[in-house]
Amino acid sequence: MPQQHERTIGTVLSTVLWSDDEVGRLRDAIGAEEFVHVHPRETAAVADVLERAEVAILPIDLDDRFLAAPRLRWVHCDHSGLTKSARPEVFERGLIVTGSAGRSAPALAQHAFYFALGLTFDARGLLRMQDAHTWRGLPDYHEREALWGRALGIIGMGHTGKAMADLGKAFGMRVIGYRRQAGEAPPNVDRVLSSDAGDSLDELLAEADVVMLAVQLSDATHHMIGERELRVMRPGAFLINMARGPVVDQDALIRALQTGEIAGAGLDVTVPEPLPSDSPLWDLPNVLITPHMTPKLADRTQRSIDVIAENARRYRRGEPLLNALTPRDLYTRG
Repeated sequence: MPQQHERTIGTVLSTVLWSDDEVGRLRDAIGAEEFVHVHPRETAAVADVLERAEVAILPIDLDDRFLAAPRLRWVHCDHSGLTKSARPEVFERGLIVTGSAGRSAPALAQHAFYFALGLTFDARGLLRMQDAHTWRGLPDYHEREALWGRALGIIGMGHTGKAMADLGKAFGMRVIGYRRQAGEAPPNVDRVLSSDAGDSLDELLAEADVVMLAVQLSDATHHMIGERELRVMRPGAFLINMARGPVVDQDALIRALQTGEIAGAGLDVTVPEPLPSDSPLWDLPNVLITPHMTPKLADRTQRSIDVIAENARRYRRGEPLLNALTPRDLYTRG
């Protein structure tokens, strides 16, 4: 059987903010004819290399410089949410844009359960009592229910959503997933719903005690959770957003939290970011907030290198790349 022809990779521009050892591992993993690493603030050097670069590895989303680069064919942005790169011009130019989705999935799933546990056990109330040196006294605390046996709804079944499902099962929860594409349920998901199959998100919202958002922000998911969807949710349910702020209509969420329409929210992302100091969200007793920041995995950079290395192999062979943007990911509403 004849061996499949593999194309070479010419010049690679790297601007990732990694250690020398990590950059060296990246260089070896790609195996390009020329590999140039510069700091992203060295704009003149970046512009010079872009005149001949075929591939660019960036710490952030691409900008107009990369759209104008004459030889550029593939850009890898070393993070998961590629919303700012999902521009019409990218698809019009035919540029391949990939990301590092999955590199932090276990940590993000744990972060989501930090919220789920903190809301379930009323961490804010317990800390207030600890500060006051008070042993008991939280109203109706004995009526609270643990996560065991309750329903977890996960919207977005990518790397993070699947990691959330794994933890949900470890906590003894019944897991319902919602995603774009139809197909069999992933491991540890009891039932999967799909927009492509015509399934309604309402089914998940009406059943779940905890709703976790791990979906990519796009025109289709902008304000996916709004006033109507919050009314469909159970009054005792928690909403946890580990996706992007605009996936939720924040004004509608504030009203739902103030009126008790839902029981609470855990927010790692908001609109805007940073969250203004006068936002009502700060003072709501049923809200936990973190500043779009999660403790990293010890091997996070190696996970990124592994994704890039596999994509370099696929790129040489002309195969579809992992974590590549498609026109369905387009975001123009931000």
